This record gives sequence, C-alpha cells and structure tokens, in this order.
Amino acid sequence: MRRRFALKLTTAAMAAAGMLPLSAFAADTIKVGVLHSLSGTMAISETALKDVALMTIEEINSKGGVMGKKLEAVVVDPASNWPLFAEKARQLISQDKVAAVFGCWTSVSRKSVLPVFEELNSVLFYPVQYEGEELSKNVFYTGAAPNQQAIPAVEYLMSKDGGGAKRWVLLGTDYVYPRTTNKILRAFLKSKGVADKDIDEKYTPFGHSDYQTIVADIKKFSAGGKTAVVSTINGDSNVPFYKELGNQGLKATDVPVVAFSVGEEELRGVDTKPLVGHLAAWNYFMSLKNPANDSFKAKWAAYAKAKNLPGADKPLTNDPMEATYVGMWMWKQAVEKAKSTDSDKVIAAMAGQTFAAPDGFTIKMDEKNHHLHKPVLIGEVQADGQFNVVWKTKGPIRAQPWSQYIPGNEKKPDTPAKSM
Repeated sequence: MRRRFALKLTTAAMAAAGMLPLSAFAADTIKVGVLHSLSGTMAISETALKDVALMTIEEINSKGGVMGKKLEAVVVDPASNWPLFAEKARQLISQDKVAAVFGCWTSVSRKSVLPVFEELNSVLFYPVQYEGEELSKNVFYTGAAPNQQAIPAVEYLMSKDGGGAKRWVLLGTDYVYPRTTNKILRAFLKSKGVADKDIDEKYTPFGHSDYQTIVADIKKFSAGGKTAVVSTINGDSNVPFYKELGNQGLKATDVPVVAFSVGEEELRGVDTKPLVGHLAAWNYFMSLKNPANDSFKAKWAAYAKAKNLPGADKPLTNDPMEATYVGMWMWKQAVEKAKSTDSDKVIAAMAGQTFAAPDGFTIKMDEKNHHLHKPVLIGEVQADGQFNVVWKTKGPIRAQPWSQYIPGNEKKPDTPAKSM
C-alpha cells in the first residue's frame, strides 16, 4: 500500500516537473478526438472516416492499446458548419483533454481549426488530399499534396495514353481547395503552352444540385477541341453532377472527367454504368490487390457488419479512410517512441515514421515537412462502382507542400516554423 502511494507521488512529481504530461497518466485511458461532419453536405464523405477511426481505435485497443492504456474516442459533429469546427476543436482540446485529433475533410474546415491547434499546441491528423500552400507544426497531412494527385492526373490526360486533352474545364465547389488547386493547375497548364481561351473555370456552392446548364456548357466548350474536365466538386453535389453526365450522354470517350474528391463511397448512390471510363486520381483504391489491403478490407467488412453500419451489405473502403487508418497507427507508434502524449514530443517522434499501408507500400512520414510519401494512382470507374487502375507511379512520391508553379514558393521553407 505504502509503495503504491509512493509510486503515485513520484509519478505526480514527474508530471509536475514536466517530465510526463498529466493528461496521459491521469486516467485509465488516453482520449483522442474524432472531428468529422456527421450531418450536412459533407456527411456523405466524412461519416465513413469517423467509422474507420473508431474501427482503428478498437484494433489498437485489441493489441494492447498505447503505452498499455486503452484509447477512448471523443466523437463530435461539426455538421458541415465551418466556424463550428473551430468551436468543437477547442472543446476537444481544452475540455475533453484529448491527446490528438483526427478529422476535417474540406480545407475550409481545416483552415477554421488551424489557429486553435496552434494556439493550444495540440496535434491534428488531416486525412484528405488538399491544395497545399500550408505547413503547420501542429498538423500532419496524411492525404495528398498537389504533386501527389492534381499535377500527375492532368499530365496523364495530356498524354497519348490519357487521350491527349488540349482544352480544360476546371470545375469545383466554391471554396479554398478547388480555387487554389485550379490556380496551381492553370499555372501548370500555362507552362505547357495551354492558352487561357482553352481553360474554362467554373464554381458552384456547397450542396449545389442542378448541373444541367453546366454539363450543357461543357458539351458546347468541348466542340472546340479535345477536352477534359478536372472536378474538385466536394460532398453530396457529386451525385447530381454524375447523374447529369449520364443524363446528357457525356461519355468518358468524349470528355473524360478526372475527380479529386470522388471515391468509392461517393459513387455508392449513383448508377455508374454511364460513367464507365471516367477517372479519379488518388493514392489508394479499394480494388488494389495486396496482402495489406486484403487485411484492411476484411477488417472493415467485419466491423461494418458487427456495428450494423449503413451499407454494411456492400462495405467500401476509399483513400481518406486509408489515410485515417495510417495516421492513427503512425500516431500510436510516435507516442510509444516518445513515451509520452506530449504534443512536442509526439511531433518530433512522428518524423520518419513508417507503416505498411493498404496501398501496398511501406510509406513514410517525411522527416521534415509533415506530409506522407505516397504513390499516385489514376483509376477508371467500372460498372460496379470500383476503379480499375490505369496508371501509377513506381513507388511513393515525396510531397511538395509549396507548389513550384506558384511564384515565390521556391523561397518557402520545407520545415514548419516552430511555434513561439
């Protein structure tokens, strides 16, 4: 009894001296935040990320937890409301005392929470491809930067194998990710000799559902030469957009569409037969055949069935789900390397972490820039809503957070600035 009391005093004294974070040892569990829209326009994409986070927590707990402690999820719903993301992030860090947060999809939600994570010195794992042009000490970006998705996709469409596109429709939801990505793509296309008259840029609001005029305009524009559409439409607007492509008979052989925010989950509610041959660029597809992916898909199918999740009869995995899974396992590894949940120690321990990912590669967190080295894959939509990979890199590519096509970026540092 006396020995146990002395041990408690020693632990408390070490924590008070800053040698151990109190939050990590005060309870029987380590809390982690899950910050995803479970309602509103982004729920179609984000709900599955919440579910795969909970599955991963169960898996980690079944294998002994983190430093011998069980993980406890604190799930909140910011409801596709961007200011509410910041409020919920503050609640998770300040009130719930989570050790890290896994969340956000849109860049506007990430930009909303970023000042909160920097002010409170907590850690966010962000699992979705994005526009780059950001580097924070407090964020680990487990999705793709533009050189790991957008640029290779456009290069493919320009190539002979990709159809040799000469004219471009840049179609997106009206917020920071599509606008910045298209700024980069416009500069890239210009560097390849594409004239402004051969680029048509269009934006629609979140939740937009009437794509009749836009698809008719695309058809008209494509009469001027071989045209491709680059889609950065996000959320549930993808369903009416793809339905309208089918309604107007716009086939991939006429005008291929490459999407950066459409995966297996978004195609669930769409008749994909008219969409066969349209493209998506990601770093992972469910259809990849390798032992790590077979295991990931089997775990997800079993979890979806056990929890009676919507769509459990047809369990789907996608790129941001894989990025969530990889991020959570890397965080666990970093905490155990640091022997602490203290943000600064975990951030340092994340550098160079590796994981045998479902994409079939052992991927690495860059030693400096908080981004993963990832393979790039381009897939064609199949009639069953899956993707057939038509092009891929030989191996993982290092992310460039600052695009070389934006003037002045060559002077920007590759390492996040230390917070004051």
